[in-house]
Amino acid sequence: MRSRPAFVALVAVVLAAAAACTSGRSGESGSPPAQPSATTHQHDATSTPGTGATANASPAQLRAEFEQLLGQNTLLAARQMRAVVAGSPDLQQAIGASLQENSAELTRIVAAAYDADQGDRFKALWQRRSDALSAYADAVAKGDESAKQAALTALNDYAADHGTWFAKASKGRAQASASANGVRSHLQELTGQLDAYAARDFATSYRIERLAYEHSFMAGSTAAKETITPELSLGFDSPPEKLRSGFTMLLGEHMQLIIGAQRAALTGAPEFKAAAAQLNANTATMTKALGAIVGPQKAAEFQAAWASHVEGLMAYTAGVASKDEAKKATAEANLEALSDRLALFLSGIVKNELPVEPLTKAVTEHDNHLIGQVNAYAAKDYTKAQQMELDGYRQMLGVANTLVGAIQRTVKSGMPVGGSKTGGGGTAYSRHDLG
Repeated sequence: MRSRPAFVALVAVVLAAAAACTSGRSGESGSPPAQPSATTHQHDATSTPGTGATANASPAQLRAEFEQLLGQNTLLAARQMRAVVAGSPDLQQAIGASLQENSAELTRIVAAAYDADQGDRFKALWQRRSDALSAYADAVAKGDESAKQAALTALNDYAADHGTWFAKASKGRAQASASANGVRSHLQELTGQLDAYAARDFATSYRIERLAYEHSFMAGSTAAKETITPELSLGFDSPPEKLRSGFTMLLGEHMQLIIGAQRAALTGAPEFKAAAAQLNANTATMTKALGAIVGPQKAAEFQAAWASHVEGLMAYTAGVASKDEAKKATAEANLEALSDRLALFLSGIVKNELPVEPLTKAVTEHDNHLIGQVNAYAAKDYTKAQQMELDGYRQMLGVANTLVGAIQRTVKSGMPVGGSKTGGGGTAYSRHDLG
């Protein structure tokens, strides 16, 4: 399994190189700024990216959708499996509905990339995967070793069949054995995180969950690339696309990790510390990646502002957990002020390519999604909580695309490379603080 330090370094190097290659070299030889790619054009920073791929979708659009949906699917699957072990049938059902929606979207873009027949074949295969993962979770919950082995056999068979399907659908551009091995590694992460969760090794479970999300997100690039001919794939791995992909992954991950930490804190779950550690790790990774582009001083400013943003959301969660309306109101007021601070900072690092007002609106909308989902979760309205999660995830992806477009137009290629020193990520609350 890829180590965390190596992955952090990889993200930082890729983002720095991408920003350098796509910059407009402002002030040098009078050359115009680089234009953003199809997936990073400037738009309202609050806009939500649609998931309406068609047969005419560009390779970049297909890549973005595969990345986002595969990453999201992994987190949903992990959370549903944990809900089975935790004995939370209502939550399990709500997450299951979200998984069905996600699977339908994946089936649709597979059909758009290939044809309706391949979409149907993928749908049947994907259902086998879902059934086998559910069977594994049930077996772990019951402590049934025989059923676990049967589920693992079903997952292994699915991986082999998926590899065969992918090789045929891609007309040989993907190798069946390599695809099957990639699927097996992914499934091992999902079952491994559940085994650790059931053993109450929450630190390991949440660490594997985060790695599984990142690996699945990046696998979306491969999935999309194999749908097109080499001629059409020119520019597919261009610096603008790598920059967009990296920031989208990290900001989408941020959204999902906050939700995990909020829910654990809200219910007094013993895994809160592990969830918070991964949220802090996400902040550290984003800080290092940004530092590789804008330098350590600006990165340190970002980390302070971002950590305060996370603290504010967890303070609101603490108010919900303790049913303290005054604490909730104070936290909301603080979040509003923090939105202004973050917007000013983000507008500054892209040299006002993005105005402060829409950026403030974007950060506020992000906060509102998280506030809404934690209120719904506390009220045991899990269906609404899941919808707020989905809406918030999509909105953060739109913000990432907008920021990347602005970065491409403004960041000089000569910016210093190297991350800042990393520290707290904004989840310093103890269980006592969280009620």
